Amino acid sequence: MKPLLANRGLRLFPCCVCGEGREVRTTKKGKPYLICDPCGVQMFVRVETGIRRFEQLVADADRNHIWKRLADLEQRYQLQCPRCGKKFWLTTELIKTSWMNGTLEGYRCPEAECGGIAKPGKAA
Repeated sequence: MKPLLANRGLRLFPCCVCGEGREVRTTKKGKPYLICDPCGVQMFVRVETGIRRFEQLVADADRNHIWKRLADLEQRYQLQCPRCGKKFWLTTELIKTSWMNGTLEGYRCPEAECGGIAKPGKAA
């Protein structure tokens, strides 16, 4: 999350894949779009109804503190593997429990070769 960029007057909107704030740009014809280079996502809004709705979402992002809310979600639900350093979102498939009593031990790193276990409460 890049909440500091919002303070510099840039219009930002989160990438639908990674959630990082990306600058909303305008085409030569005045239509909004955004590009997330790390994810390879390009989003172009082409029709008037969609443009109006998208502009409302962009305006509401700052008003409704979406950047703080996304940062809070990341802090709660994204962990970092202590072995390989990869950041990952929590899912039920990654839960690692104790075979002795079934208590939660942590979350397995999604990298098949890694084998690291991220402990709850140690967010990325």
